[in-house]
Amino acid sequence: MLVAAIAPRIGILWLKAMRIALFTETFLPKVDGIVTRLKHTVEQLQLLGDQVLVFSPDGGLTEYKGARIHGVSGMAFPLYPELKLALPRPSIGEALEQFQPDIIHVVNPAVLGLAGVFYAKSMNIPLMASYHTHLPKYLEHYGLGVLEGLMWELLKAVHNQARINLATSTAMQQELTDHGIERVQVWQRGVGTEVFRPELASREMRDRLSQGHPDAPLLLYIGRLSAEKEVDRIKPVLESIPGARLALVGDGPHREELEKHFEGTNTHFVGYLAGEELASAYASADVFVFPSRTETLGLVLLEAMAAGCPVVAANSGGIPDIVTDGENGFMFDPKDENGAIAATQRIFATDTLRDTLRLNARAEAERWGWRAATQQLQGFYQTVVASTQMPMAA
Repeated sequence: MLVAAIAPRIGILWLKAMRIALFTETFLPKVDGIVTRLKHTVEQLQLLGDQVLVFSPDGGLTEYKGARIHGVSGMAFPLYPELKLALPRPSIGEALEQFQPDIIHVVNPAVLGLAGVFYAKSMNIPLMASYHTHLPKYLEHYGLGVLEGLMWELLKAVHNQARINLATSTAMQQELTDHGIERVQVWQRGVGTEVFRPELASREMRDRLSQGHPDAPLLLYIGRLSAEKEVDRIKPVLESIPGARLALVGDGPHREELEKHFEGTNTHFVGYLAGEELASAYASADVFVFPSRTETLGLVLLEAMAAGCPVVAANSGGIPDIVTDGENGFMFDPKDENGAIAATQRIFATDTLRDTLRLNARAEAERWGWRAATQQLQGFYQTVVASTQMPMAA
């Protein structure tokens, strides 16, 4: 395999600082799991001595943690207005000529990312890609499931031009490989354990999240309010716990429908939280419920675990890489309508079990820091650069 063949040569290149051009369809000021990973990655790369130039839809920023941001104007995506479609333009090539990158890394190449693929080929710059959003599975939630096969063909055509393709879990590595995407490696997860920590739990935050009922059982969801997250499936879980309250932190295109769906229940739409408030929300809840079946990783689960919040999540996608059932949380069969209910009820059954899950969840999260994940990424970059004079192998 490519990585095995080049690995012995990485040490020769390791001390060389790199110039990395990062193409992404989403970046700050947008808030989601991909942006969280990318902002920490950019920060760590800069701290480790590399230079990063980010190409992203224009969000008004020109710099982040020492990295320059080249914003590209775009239009709102009709199915998801928060997502901007930034069309490639000549200024991208001019910026690349000036920056002279050692490697181009395209993140979820869809529109803007295609410019990264094009310029990598035309300028003979090594290309790497990473897969974060499970687009083929998203289609069914927007009534476009018939296009899933076509989407896989398009993804394969783009990703197979890269020297290495990164997935965020072993499950996604296998699924990408099964669909014909080659040279797939796992980019390990990361979480800010210094930010998300159990000691930030507070009665004041419980009071806020529960709308004045801090002693009630408190369920929490944090993330996008969009169809593919299947937040509506939390309602029967909420209704199965006597007196329970549910806090939904975040926003998105599905919020209005969800407000109607949860009408008459003890549900609070909190909106966005950030920084210590967000960390306190995680730490203050009794259980984090995550029903999505389309996750390539589920970064919010790691954040919840770092904060010592027990998790209940669908046994799907990249989630089994994070949650060990019965040890640091509970997983349920996504096809079992009562699975999430039973798992959540188990967490509330005894204080001893909940406390054990909290401790084990934190211990698992402490294994995964952003510095280690970024150093692993640097190794992949070095491998790709070293392999540019060699023919590609699956």
